[in-house]
Amino acid sequence: MSLIAPRFDSSVIVRSVDAEVVGRAPTTIRLLADSSSTGGALSTQRVSLTNGADGAKPHHHANSAELFYLLDGTAQLLSGEQVVTAERGDLVVVPPGLSHAFAAAPGEDADILIVITPGVERFEYFRHLERIAYGKVPPESLLDVQELYDTYFGTSASWEDARSGRS
Repeated sequence: MSLIAPRFDSSVIVRSVDAEVVGRAPTTIRLLADSSSTGGALSTQRVSLTNGADGAKPHHHANSAELFYLLDGTAQLLSGEQVVTAERGDLVVVPPGLSHAFAAAPGEDADILIVITPGVERFEYFRHLERIAYGKVPPESLLDVQELYDTYFGTSASWEDARSGRS
C-alpha cells in the first residue's frame, strides 16, 4: 500500500465569493481547490444541477478516487454498472478505474461536493467543458485531453437506461 504525501504547508481557504464559477444553470460548477493548491492531495469542486440536469457522462479515472457528497437535493450516480440514487447527506466514493457518472435525479435539483484524490489539475478541464457548452470548441476535443486530466470516457447501458427512465 502506498501513501501519498501531499506537499503544502499552509491551510487552503477558499471563500465562497472568491470561487471561480463556470457554466450557468442548469449546470454550475464552483472551482474550489485544484491539485496545485493542495500539494497534490486533492482537487475539489461544487456542482449545482437543476431540474434533472446531467453532470458528467460515464467515465473513469485511472489514478484517482472520486468522492461525491450530496449537500442538498437528489442525484443519480453511476458506480460501475449500478445506478445509485443519493439524497442530502449521502456519500458515494468511486475507486480508481471504476466507471461512474452523475446527474440530478429526474425533475430534481442536486448540489454536490466532489473531491478527487490524489488531486489532478482539473480547473482547466472544467473551463474546457464550458467552452464546449458555449460552442467554442467541439465536444470531441475532450478526447485529446483525456490523459492530461485522467478522465477516460466510456458508455454504460445501465446509465443510459436510468437517465431515459427505462430502469
